[in-house]
Amino acid sequence: MRFRRQDPNAPARAPKSTWARMLTAAVAGAVAVLAFAPFGYWPLQIASLGVLFYQVLRASDIKKSALVGWAYGFGWCAAGTHWLYISMHRYGDMAAPLAVIAVALLALLMAIYVALAMGAASWLRQRWTLSIPVMALLVLPAMWTLFEWTRGWLFTGFPWLATGYAHNASPLAGFVPIVGSYGTGWLAALSAGALLLTMHRTRWPALAGVVALYAAGFALQGVAWTHAVGRPISVRLLQGNVPQQEKFDPGFVLGALNMYQKAITAAPADLIATPETAVTVLPHQLPPGYLDNLASYAQGTGSTILLGMPVLDEQQQFYNAALGITGQPAGVPYYQYRKHHLVPFGEFVPPGLHWFVAMMAIPLGDMGRGAEVQPPLAVRDQLVLPNICYEDLFGEEIAGQLASAHRAGRQSASVLLNISNLAWFGDSIAIPQHLQISQMRSLETGRPMLRATNTGATAVIDGKGVVLSQLAPVTQGALAASVQGMGGMTPYILYGNKLMLALTVLALAAAVLLGRAGQRRGAGQ
Repeated sequence: MRFRRQDPNAPARAPKSTWARMLTAAVAGAVAVLAFAPFGYWPLQIASLGVLFYQVLRASDIKKSALVGWAYGFGWCAAGTHWLYISMHRYGDMAAPLAVIAVALLALLMAIYVALAMGAASWLRQRWTLSIPVMALLVLPAMWTLFEWTRGWLFTGFPWLATGYAHNASPLAGFVPIVGSYGTGWLAALSAGALLLTMHRTRWPALAGVVALYAAGFALQGVAWTHAVGRPISVRLLQGNVPQQEKFDPGFVLGALNMYQKAITAAPADLIATPETAVTVLPHQLPPGYLDNLASYAQGTGSTILLGMPVLDEQQQFYNAALGITGQPAGVPYYQYRKHHLVPFGEFVPPGLHWFVAMMAIPLGDMGRGAEVQPPLAVRDQLVLPNICYEDLFGEEIAGQLASAHRAGRQSASVLLNISNLAWFGDSIAIPQHLQISQMRSLETGRPMLRATNTGATAVIDGKGVVLSQLAPVTQGALAASVQGMGGMTPYILYGNKLMLALTVLALAAAVLLGRAGQRRGAGQ
């Protein structure tokens, strides 16, 4: 089958070389970054995936399909995460050429997932002699999604710029509370495959399917999966804007402690939250009475303070944590949330790679992991579930915590709170990209997400994923707001990624069945 009918009298065109296909795919991958925050041109992502699928369908064998996928993945990752250069060079003192090479190597490694997805799709096509519509609608979107999901957990996962994030404000956002970000990514890939068929004789059914899909997504945005619970709480979210060069400097620590103490006690609120590692020293290293003074303020004003700081357990293991200070009586331990999903190289060093860490002047270490399920922090009528920095990339883990409480017969958290420090990446697109990720968590769970960050984006997001207010990045300030907690279960909370996995597996099974049927018809002729 051909995508276009060609004039039989026209001169034959030379077949496109693999290198040309790879270059086209790499450019398409880089352009896809414009679909994400801060740009938000989500149709470009559909077009970008359409270019990838077209180049794979035109490739002549499995190896060439994999190479095209690899090029696309490289362009996507290099363009989308180029800000890693800032942390390694500007703050890690790594030589500029080495930092560039490190970013390129990461992009090449992440691109392997796309290479495997496109290579596997090509193998299925050859094994079952699959038609172009079957490839475009069933195989390529399913393989893309399955390997993107794999990228999100294998080797601790790196789900940054997963396809679904580009659609937090597109009509497909209506599907997010049902199938999550990965399932929404599958629908985006399905859209790309369907639009690709506009160059095929099945163009009208494909267009009708795309229109129906987006109309359904738009209609689903009106469904209220969750409901208000309790009374709203007042919040103050602090943005310290502490320079990364000085954050861990012993001579600067006392100044930062004083600044945060003044910011916390400047005005009461039901919840006052600081960024991740706002306090960079352990509790026993703090000036005498520091925590006691905050506890007295909390007790006197009825405020609850969530303080980002490292803690040490009985076995002398460090944790990246958040300390909840509620003015409890002397001797009662503070609430603690300990980060569970750690960042490779930032919070633990993978085996055999300590040599790489030695090349950077960044304070890194092997930290302990908090429990997978941890209790929320009670703030008046609301239950606030913290997560720290990178953790809000893993929607299935946040949904799992909410579902765990529900299945145990306990009230689930009604508000999500992310505390972060993205100062490592300067005033780059990493800040709006991370904000968009938090918006997706709100869409998946139907709960508001609060963000208290060092340099941005400090924001309040409602249960529909809409940013209600935020501070300007790389400024110092406090964001005050009233936040209504939400209760109830979205389908994604209850089933996580199971629905997405079931749909993609069913699509592949249908493709195989259609391939077998086609082979039987061919054998019978």
